[in-house]
Amino acid sequence: MKFIDLETQYNLLKNEINENIQKVLEHGQYIMGPEVYDLENFLGRFVDAKHTVTCSSGTDALLMSLMALGVKSGDYVLTTPFTYIATAEVISLIGAIPKFIDIDSETFNMDINKLEEELKTSSNQYKYIMPVNIFGAPLDYSHLEKLKNKYDLVIIEDAAQSFGADYNGRKSGMLGDVGCTSFYPAKPLGCYGDGGAIFTNDSQLALKLKSIREHGAGEDKYNNIRLGINGRLDTIQAAILIPKLKIFNQELAKRNIIAMAYKDRLQDIYKSQVVLDGCSSSWAQFSILCKNANHRELLISKLKDNGIPAVVYYITPLHLQDVFNDLGYEVGSLPITEDICSRVLSLPMNPYLADDDIQEICNLILGV
Repeated sequence: MKFIDLETQYNLLKNEINENIQKVLEHGQYIMGPEVYDLENFLGRFVDAKHTVTCSSGTDALLMSLMALGVKSGDYVLTTPFTYIATAEVISLIGAIPKFIDIDSETFNMDINKLEEELKTSSNQYKYIMPVNIFGAPLDYSHLEKLKNKYDLVIIEDAAQSFGADYNGRKSGMLGDVGCTSFYPAKPLGCYGDGGAIFTNDSQLALKLKSIREHGAGEDKYNNIRLGINGRLDTIQAAILIPKLKIFNQELAKRNIIAMAYKDRLQDIYKSQVVLDGCSSSWAQFSILCKNANHRELLISKLKDNGIPAVVYYITPLHLQDVFNDLGYEVGSLPITEDICSRVLSLPMNPYLADDDIQEICNLILGV
């Protein structure tokens, strides 16, 4: 059994993907070819964004956004410790300081109440917040927007795992001032390499992002007007994403059916991530909480013995990773995050899981 089943999806789209790649090989515009601009139009329509800027990865989407917004050395960026390193990494790379807020035990997303407590005590030092819609599920943006207005915050939405999710009728990617997503192969909408995109309704910000994506170019790419990066999306990756986007809504519907099947079978014994009312998740991962770390290892071994992969996202929270030792966090600093990291386990999740597969997984888990 596969954790992420890209083979079945490829076989379904094989002819169109191959034809699109062949077109790129024939026209030879491998960087910023016409398929890149076509993809930006399609993505913009999907999330209802005025401006879409594709880029080389989800990490670069975050980095470019911070650069375009003018985040500078010494600035604090509020974020979650329960996510992949890329979220906090880009903050540190530009000299800013990640400030980690503990997570909610139900949604696994940043606890907005704890965020509010932090803002009440130290609001003057905070301008930016980078929430992450973990495992595909949006956090409480209604509450967050009230805090944004009260404390004059800028929201950089990390939607790397949540492309396709909804929050009260709005698409993930458009829940902040700027939204960033990833097309890493394992993401709900993934290419066959690295790729990402940034969404915004701010025309001036979009112009800066396009400049930053190409080494800070002005009207003439050999006359650079700001510092930038090599952040362009390969044309072949755009050509692959276009047919995938056509069936994406169908795949999202299947992911939700699979998630509900897991929940129905496991809910009496295992707690799983809560999705807020009025929202939908893209279910990048379906995750449960084990009794403790030892119990998790027993589950992983049982599944592995039966040819079923399971993955721990994330075994070490960001605030306790060696790279952030200088921030001064200690064990016990963020207790909910630390507890979740010690017990969380992600099960196979892809649109092509059969109900028999789900039943087999659940039977094995319920027997441990």
